[in-house]
Amino acid sequence: MSMEQFQNNELMYVDEDHFDVTSFEEDGGFSPRSGSTFFDDDSVDSDFDDDFELSKPKTDTSALEAKNGKDIQGIPWERLNFTREKYRESRLKQYKNYENLSLPHEDLEKECKEVEKDNNFYKFQFNTRLVKSTIVHFQQIAVLSEHQQDMDSFSYGMLRNLLWATSKHDVYLMQNYSVMHWSPLLRRGKEVLNAAKPIVPALKHPNSQTVKRVQISTMTVKDNLMVAGGFQGELICKYLDQPGVAFATKISTDENAITNAVDIFRNPSGSTRVMAANNDAQVRVFDASNFVCLNQFTFPWSVNNTSVSPDGRFLAVLGDSAECLIADAQSGKVVSNLKGHLDYSFASAWHPNGQVLATGNQDTTCRLWDIRNLSESFAILKGRMGAIRTIRFTSDGRFMAMAEPADFVHIFDTSSDYSRGQEIDLFGEIAGISFSPDTEALFVGVSDRTYGSLLELNRRRYDPYSECMF
Repeated sequence: MSMEQFQNNELMYVDEDHFDVTSFEEDGGFSPRSGSTFFDDDSVDSDFDDDFELSKPKTDTSALEAKNGKDIQGIPWERLNFTREKYRESRLKQYKNYENLSLPHEDLEKECKEVEKDNNFYKFQFNTRLVKSTIVHFQQIAVLSEHQQDMDSFSYGMLRNLLWATSKHDVYLMQNYSVMHWSPLLRRGKEVLNAAKPIVPALKHPNSQTVKRVQISTMTVKDNLMVAGGFQGELICKYLDQPGVAFATKISTDENAITNAVDIFRNPSGSTRVMAANNDAQVRVFDASNFVCLNQFTFPWSVNNTSVSPDGRFLAVLGDSAECLIADAQSGKVVSNLKGHLDYSFASAWHPNGQVLATGNQDTTCRLWDIRNLSESFAILKGRMGAIRTIRFTSDGRFMAMAEPADFVHIFDTSSDYSRGQEIDLFGEIAGISFSPDTEALFVGVSDRTYGSLLELNRRRYDPYSECMF
C-alpha cells in the first residue's frame, strides 16, 4: 500500500501513539504547509480554542447562519490575520501531493475534461463539531537500506473510507479505536464498536478469535452489517441490531498485513459476501452468514481498494501499480488491464447501471471507464490539489462525488456526461464522504484537531415555491 508523506517535519497526533496536526494560527499569520493539514510549529494544540466548549451545540453551523455570513466550519476569519481567500491561495500554492511514481504529468492536464464547476447540486445544510471522523496516520514499518536513513524514507498512510451513511438519519464514522453512530436528526451520537479493548466474538467459528486493541484502518456499513479492518490484518464483523461482535479474526500473519479496504456485496445468486483487501497482495471473500472464507485471490502488488460491480460479476482491483485490474469476481481471474493512470490507485466505484467504473489515483485524477470498451478511459476528471482518495455514486446514478485528501470534494452530474460539476471548498483533511441511500444527503467527514466536524449537504430540488420562500 502506498502512503502519503508529510513534509516539513509536520506534527501528528492520533490517540496515545501518534500525533494529529493542529489548525490555524491567530496571531502569527498563516502557515499553510505541504501535506494535508494545518499545524503550529510549537505545539500540537491550537493557538486558540475559539471560545467554544465542544459539549455545547453553539459549535454547530446551520444553513441559516451560513446564509447570514457565518463560515460553514465555524472558522472565525474575522479574528485571524489573513482572509479565507488569502489562505486558500496559499494552500493551493504550497500543498504538495505525495507521489510514488515520478512519471511525467505534462500532458495529463490537457487530457482532462473541461467541467463547469459553478453548479449547486447539493446545498449546505448543517455542520456539527460535536462529532468528527479520525484519520489514522501510521508510520510504515519497513526495512530501510543504508541509503534510506533519512526522513524521506518514512511515509504515512491516510485511509479514507471512514464514513458511511445508511440513511439520511444514520451515519457511521470512525473515531480512533471506535466506530460511532451519529443521528443528524437527533444530533446525538453513540459508540457501536469499541476496539480499544479486546474483542471477543460471539459466533463460535473455527477461524474466529479474540483480537486485542484494533487500530481501525477502514470500514463499511451496508444494511444491518458493519465490517471494519485493522492495521494488523484484522477483520471485524458486527450486526448493528445485535450486541457484541459476531466475528473477528486476523486474516493474515504477514508483518505488513494492513487491511486496506473492506466491501459488502451480493454475488449473482443474491448471497451477501464480505471482501477484504490487504497489503499482503491478497483479496479474501467471506460468506456474510457464517463468515467462512470462500475464496482467496493473489495479485502482483499490495491491494489498496476493491469494488464489485452491481451485478456481482466483476471485481475492480486497485493497488500499488499504475494499472488497475478487472477480474472475475467468482474466480479472481484477471479479464482486463486498465492503463492510463500515472501512479498508485486508492479508490473506485461502479455506476449503479454497472456500465461505468470510476478509479481514483495519486496522479490527482479520476478516470471513467466504459466496461464495454476498456481499451482506454472515456473521461478524465481532475482534482485541485491532491490524490483522489474516495469516490461515491448516488444510488440513482445521477451524481458522482470524489474527494481529495484535503480541502476539496467534487460532485459531477452524470447526465451531462460529467461536464457539469460542483466544488465544495473547505479546510482540513477529508476522512470520507457518503451519499445517503435515498440520494437526499451528502455527508463529509472533516478531520482536524480544532475544526474536525461532520458536514451535511442536502440535494437541491429546485422547487420554485421553496426557492422564493428561503
